[in-house]
Amino acid sequence: MARNKEFDREQALDDAIEVFREHGFEGTSTQMLVRAMKIGRQSLYDTFGDKWKLYCLAVERYAAAETEAHIAMLRGAPRAQDGIRAMMDRVVENASRACLGVNSVCEFGQNRPDLTAIHQAADRRLKHAAKQRISEAQAQGDLDATLSTEETADFLFANVAGIRIAARGGAGPKELKALARIALRVVT
Repeated sequence: MARNKEFDREQALDDAIEVFREHGFEGTSTQMLVRAMKIGRQSLYDTFGDKWKLYCLAVERYAAAETEAHIAMLRGAPRAQDGIRAMMDRVVENASRACLGVNSVCEFGQNRPDLTAIHQAADRRLKHAAKQRISEAQAQGDLDATLSTEETADFLFANVAGIRIAARGGAGPKELKALARIALRVVT
């Protein structure tokens, strides 16, 4: 008779995210995962498939949560410029924790179509929200109206990745705040 699963699938996935955030795909062993997820090896395979499928599920869940958090910051202020600044401030505040999204792009680039599709879906959603707020900020006279909303969004998110990589490389809060401040100054 089959045993019932004795663990919370979502919590186990969150635990896997933490391991992958810190160690990446290649640096994470199955033993590290089962220990962090507090499940048996067979439960991992039965529930999530192989390590790659678990990784993709982890990246997808992480990307969805980060996208939601960024969009909440973007939309959380009456003035669009303040929403954009709030999003950048959030990035700086959280930059000391490894970003699974940036790390997975650094580890795999676009070599894995299934992973690339996850990144592209999150990217489309986030950039759509950012372009709306950029357009609003331009209409409000707070951002340079001659800049393309698409290019401005690309620039800001390249800086988000740069801030996270700089933090991973040892940059402190002062340097990270300066990076965000200069990125915002470029577009205003």
